[in-house]
Amino acid sequence: MGAAVNGRGNEVPLTGGIANAGLVVRVGDTVRRPQTLASPGIHALLLHLERAGFDGAPRFLGEDEAGREVLSYVAGEAAIDPVPAWALTQSALVSVADLLSQFHEAVRGFEPDRYEWAQVVPERFRSAQVSHNDPNLDNVVFRDGRAAAFIDFDLAGLGSRVWDAAIAARLWTPLRDPVDAVDEREGSPLARFRLFVDACALDAADRAVMVDAVIATHDWCYDVVRDGATRGQPGYVEYWTHERMARVDRGRRWLHRNEDALRAALS
Repeated sequence: MGAAVNGRGNEVPLTGGIANAGLVVRVGDTVRRPQTLASPGIHALLLHLERAGFDGAPRFLGEDEAGREVLSYVAGEAAIDPVPAWALTQSALVSVADLLSQFHEAVRGFEPDRYEWAQVVPERFRSAQVSHNDPNLDNVVFRDGRAAAFIDFDLAGLGSRVWDAAIAARLWTPLRDPVDAVDEREGSPLARFRLFVDACALDAADRAVMVDAVIATHDWCYDVVRDGATRGQPGYVEYWTHERMARVDRGRRWLHRNEDALRAALS
């Protein structure tokens, strides 16, 4: 357990995110968040990243008098809906891949199997390495048009480099039914997919299973939301509407219809 951090100060709610919607606040240069059973592992991971000299994550500072974890506030701007134009450029896309690669280098040597984590990545895509598991648009902080830091490590745990890359590719490209891809992004989805994967510099083995991982992440990510809604977690309940369920079904069908095209894009 970290040191106690006193004083609530003036709490400013922070937007973005689903699971902790309305529960994350800024107090001065700190962020206060609810703790979970996975918090000890997350805190150990953040401390490891700090020791490794990785600047792309908040610092763990302890807990406050309310029992919330206290993190350093990461200055910058996240790509929160409606997604701003600067986050839809090809250069922004490549910068996310670069940051992800830096993160995966920084976590080398961290031992995630010593801790309890919130979610389990499918065995096929699970390794001895920890992964962020939620590099969504609103979990990446930009500065000067480039991805500078990841926030919200709530879903971190045993995963793999290719699993993180697949989640990020699916969300940032995006790989979904065109009816749900309402943003004006630079480049076609297939071209952006190839650009992102190339920028991740995956080895041949990871690249060979990339499309399989993308498809697997779709159901995994939405299973997290559905299960949270079933448990009555407010943020997930609000998110998991009939309209959202229909969008999820469209996304799944689109990925399977375009599986061959996605493979061809990486060849």
